[in-house]
Parts: sequence; C-alpha cells; structure tokens
Amino acid sequence: MQSLIIPTPDDWHLHLRDGAMLRTTVPASAAVFNRAVIMPNLVPPVTTVKAALDYRSRIMDEVPHGVSFNPVMALYLTAETTPEQVAEAAANEHIIGFKLYPSGATTNSTAGVKSVDALEPVLAAMQEHRVPLLVHGEVTDSDIDIFDRERVFIERHLIPITERFPNLKLVLEHITTADAVAFVKNANSNVAATMTPQHLLMNRNDLLVGGVKPHNYCLPILKRRSHQQVLQEAALSGNPKFFLGTDSAPHVQASKETACGCAGCYSAPAAIELYAEFFSQHNALDKLANFASGYGADFYQLPRNSETIELVKQQWTVAETVDTANGPMVPYWAGMGLNWRLNR
Repeated sequence: MQSLIIPTPDDWHLHLRDGAMLRTTVPASAAVFNRAVIMPNLVPPVTTVKAALDYRSRIMDEVPHGVSFNPVMALYLTAETTPEQVAEAAANEHIIGFKLYPSGATTNSTAGVKSVDALEPVLAAMQEHRVPLLVHGEVTDSDIDIFDRERVFIERHLIPITERFPNLKLVLEHITTADAVAFVKNANSNVAATMTPQHLLMNRNDLLVGGVKPHNYCLPILKRRSHQQVLQEAALSGNPKFFLGTDSAPHVQASKETACGCAGCYSAPAAIELYAEFFSQHNALDKLANFASGYGADFYQLPRNSETIELVKQQWTVAETVDTANGPMVPYWAGMGLNWRLNR
C-alpha cells in the first residue's frame, strides 16, 4: 500500500493555548482535522458560554483562508458551576461539554474540582440535558503513587458516577492504563475514551531510560509497557468506545527544558502521521479511518465527515523545533522518522 484515503479526522482532545500562540497552533491542527474539542484550561479558565465563544472567535481568526475547521468548546467545570450553566451550554451548538480537572492534576488545573461528590447536582443536570462530561481521570493525593493515580480515580470516582448517573455521557480522556481500558469496556454505551499518540507509541522507558526526556513528559504520565500493550490492543480492536484525541499540548522549549519542566506533548505537527505510524506498525491501517474519523463523531452523535485526506507512504523526519511568537517549541517525535505523510 502506497497511499491511504480516509475521511477527514477529528481531534476530540486538543490544547491550542491563547494569544500569539494561536498563530502557530491553530493552522497546524486545522490543516488536518475538521473538528476539534478545545480544552478550557487557560488562565483564567474558560468557565462560561460567553468566555468559550469569545475564545472560539479568537481561534477562528487564526484559521487559514479557505480551510474548514470547527472548534467545539469544552467548559471548565468548577465548584461554582451551576445546573443553569449546564442548560445554557446544552443550548449552544458550539459547546460540546464540561471538562473535569481534579485540582492540581495537570497544567492550569488549580481552579479544578476538589470534591467530586459535591458535583452531584451539576452531574444530574448534565445527564438530563445530555451534556457530556470529559474527565482528566487522576487523583492528586500526595500519598498515591503517580503511576496509580488513574486507577484510583476510576475506583474512587468514575465507577460510582457511572452507577449513579447511567445516562450521563462520559469520556475518560487520554487513557494510560489497563485499568482504564477495562473500565471503559465494562461500562455502558454512554462511556468512551480518547487515546493519544504518545501513550500508544511509548511507555515510561521512553521517558526515563538514559536520562529524563522532557518532551515525552505528559500527564497522565507514560506507564509501564504492559499497560501500553493493553492500550494498543484496545485501539486495534475496532471497539467504537476508543477513538482519537491527541491531547496535543504546546509548551515552549524553555518551559519544558528546565528544572521543573511542564507536562505536555505537542504532537499537532505530525498528529495523523503518528497514528498512521502506530496502526502501520501493527499491520492495521484498515482500522485507522474509524478510529480517527468515525467513532468519535458517532459517540458525540455528530455526522461523520464527508471530505477526505490522503496519507502517502513516504519517509520523513519531524522537525527539531517549531517557531512561535513565544519562542521555539520542540514537537513530539522531534528529529525522528515517520513512514507516512499527509498529502497536503
């Protein structure tokens, strides 16, 4: 096979940041994806419909002329979120759901939720209005090992939530463990998960062996190989509960290569090619179209894209750096080769 044509994919988990950074991040994702769920962890966080629409307008200002790109916005769930705000979000076509960040779990999450139990009235409203809950699934207790945070969050919070609100649409984002795969598989049809390229292609050896690799550092952190293998099996299985969400997260080089480097992999410059690399490695390129372009739209009850993209079999090397108005960024997979390339 020398080329592959698939429906235009969607990115169901994307960070673009704000301000001058948008001039770099928006064109990179708009060149590949038709829709993208835009994460709300700005400073200050995007907590209202108005703030989300204003942010969306700034994003649209950076979409290249003639390019079709539809950012759908997630709102930041906080202790102050009300059932009335849920109803307002449900009525707006540009809002896709609410993002639950446990306080302190990842970048710009200090405004996040400290008590999941206190969310019950809001979750009830989300279930009533069919507004999806998008979850960063990690506890942040200091006594819980960082490699166990996803498992504990599932046991402590997600299983009770799905039992209490069986009709709530819930996406466990960027899953990293066999525990998460089992939870999603065993849950009802309202539960799904997104998968990143880094968690499919790498494990914690790629972060730690031979020295810490700051540009492979993300949260949830890369896990052991046995977990990676279970994730791979789920992605390759054709189970519609598992679909693409890059979690592409731009940070300038100076913020990553420092004594306290920030978490996030900026995969946007090679996003679809990275997934193609994974499926190709497992002789399963026939599974890419549904994973990248079908299952997510189906879960969110949106039409599948009718336009297409073409991937060609061509060896190339991901750039060492990407220039931005805020300084250079080192993309995920920088300086490494890939075997498939988007025909632009």
